[in-house]
Amino acid sequence: MYDHEFDTGVSEQETQLRQDEEFARRVRREVLRMDRGEAEEDIRADLEREALERAEVEAREQRERRRKANVLWQFFSGTILVRAGVSRYYPYMLCVAGMFFLSIVVMFTALHLDVKYSLLDREVQMLRERSLRLEEERFRRTTHSAVSERLRERNIPLYDPPAPGERIEIR
Repeated sequence: MYDHEFDTGVSEQETQLRQDEEFARRVRREVLRMDRGEAEEDIRADLEREALERAEVEAREQRERRRKANVLWQFFSGTILVRAGVSRYYPYMLCVAGMFFLSIVVMFTALHLDVKYSLLDREVQMLRERSLRLEEERFRRTTHSAVSERLRERNIPLYDPPAPGERIEIR
């Protein structure tokens, strides 16, 4: 009976021998393939495949670089703000943003004042109409016939002076 716990060197040697034999077999097979020309075709196919993969990776990287270089993409992604050349334009961008904000504030203020003007204009129109109505009413009440009628209602005699009054001249 074989005790593997005490004789560890033998199993390692056997394993090493098996691996060496397998490697030698693979080498012989490759040599035979190279002699027949099969290896060159495989090598050529591998090289073509690697070239295609490299070209695809380069094309993908080029598309990515082109996409990242697009100003519109940089604007929407926010990467335009971290570029070194753009940092000197920050004061101008802040000024433009401030102007946009100021424009919005002015527009809403103008709209508010327009609504207020419309309301005040309507109120003035109503006051004019009321003024006209009151003036008509006052005119109706202050005519000679209206005054004489009111005095008769109160039993106050109305008489006209026999002679016209004297004119007073202002010097």
